[in-house]
Amino acid sequence: MKLFGTDGIRGVVNEELTPEIAFRLGNALGKYVSNRIFIAKDTRASGDMLEAAIIAGATAAGATVYRCGVLPTPALAIITKLEDAVGVMISASHNPPEFNGLKVISKGFKLPDEVEDNLEKRMKELHYVSYSEIGCVVDYKLAFEEYANYVIQQFPNLDLSGLKILVDAGNGAAYETTPYVLKQLGAKVEVINNNPNGYNINVNCGSTNPGHAMEKMTTHNLAILHDGDADRCILLDERKQEVHGDKILGMCAVQMKNEGRLKNDIVVGTVLSNMGLEVFLRKHGIKLLRAKVGDRYVLEQMLEHGANLGGERSGHIIFLDKSTTGDGLITALETIRTMVLSGKKLSELADEVPDYPQVMLNIKCKNKLIVEHKDVKELIEKYKREDTDIVVRPSGTEPLVRVFVQGPDEEYINNVAYEIAGKIEELVKGEENA
Repeated sequence: MKLFGTDGIRGVVNEELTPEIAFRLGNALGKYVSNRIFIAKDTRASGDMLEAAIIAGATAAGATVYRCGVLPTPALAIITKLEDAVGVMISASHNPPEFNGLKVISKGFKLPDEVEDNLEKRMKELHYVSYSEIGCVVDYKLAFEEYANYVIQQFPNLDLSGLKILVDAGNGAAYETTPYVLKQLGAKVEVINNNPNGYNINVNCGSTNPGHAMEKMTTHNLAILHDGDADRCILLDERKQEVHGDKILGMCAVQMKNEGRLKNDIVVGTVLSNMGLEVFLRKHGIKLLRAKVGDRYVLEQMLEHGANLGGERSGHIIFLDKSTTGDGLITALETIRTMVLSGKKLSELADEVPDYPQVMLNIKCKNKLIVEHKDVKELIEKYKREDTDIVVRPSGTEPLVRVFVQGPDEEYINNVAYEIAGKIEELVKGEENA
């Protein structure tokens, strides 16, 4: 079974993702990729175990390991770029606590598919250097400061004094970094879900569960909600309404264009990006390109077409002139900067970007090739309309098939989605009973 998926190696700990896999990854990286490896992790209980395994594998191959502690994924990306180095992020992002993952980052960027495939082949053999060449471990205590200072330097004239901001850290990796930077920029900050215990990351909190933050909002100007590794953020406006990634892309794209900062007047989204966003951008002379789902594919399109803004509805946004990967903190600050410069409330900016009805249904399914079944394809062709998008795809991180339909007619898209999902469930049951 292939180890690397759309976002590194990911799975349930001690079932799909074991210390042996982590050891072999560290060993292969230390032997073939770099003799300097930086490691960071989110707050999952399994992080220490997997970190120890990577360190053992890497040092056995002769590499020096720099241990950065708990940090967001984008922090490690920035550090590897500044240090011209390779890093491993131990995180399963928005997934539940029993999951974890290993993401390899080189000089700020996630590895291309072909490099991951080659690395996976290298992991099949172990390599041990002689006693005198064994690597060592360095506690890299500057990591937090290096990241925080970098982000602050990206917004030299941003003054957040007078803003009251709620931060839902999701009991994840940004429970210290985001509040620290916001306070340094002058904001009044209240933080919730910032007491990680190893088992509460993403549990009824954070960007995937905004209800808790909605309950806690009072006189706040906005709320910032992160996922487990803080490479994304969802916002709540002062009315407690959710402001997702499509709206963030729209409002920030127009601001960047007005400043002459939006390269080639292009924004890169995905096949799941809202059609309302595309209509909004077109009115402002901005073209929306659509990539496959996954931040790596968004980044590929951005690099190919010379764009510096792209992202997903989930709040995973890449501002390529500031960071090489999605950064929930930078995304939040870019949006707040747009608020400050426009003089508008977040709700006013968000309302300008239309949101067509969308429906997403998830069907548990281990055989992801079921999306290619002729009955599924026939239904997609049957219901395809010029003003309606239908996407049926396997999840890149979970044993699910996702049915996604969007368009202006809510009743129509719901009927289409449920009929296609029903057909897939029928096929899954047929396979299980065969």
